Amino acid sequence: MSGGDEIIHQALRLKIMAALNALAPGRGAIEFTRLKALVGATDGNLGAHLDTLEKAGYVLIEKRFENRRPQTRVRMSPAGRRAFAGHVAYLREILDSSRA
Repeated sequence: MSGGDEIIHQALRLKIMAALNALAPGRGAIEFTRLKALVGATDGNLGAHLDTLEKAGYVLIEKRFENRRPQTRVRMSPAGRRAFAGHVAYLREILDSSRA
């Protein structure tokens, strides 16, 4: 059994990656406030975890203004999608071995 991804393994980061994985590859992005509500995080906590994921190359963060209001959008990078798929496979291995 291969090891899981230590960055994704943390509970909130796993939730973030799962939410982002549900979006269309290469096109889907989610607004920071929507992601915050989905994963049940505070602004600061979500920001810190997104920073960790961004440094790992797993997410891309876009900051822009819409109607003079700041907007932060987050999307999963191709590397993040691969890492998440690998981590999910690792978790499935654990589940499958426990059933045997």
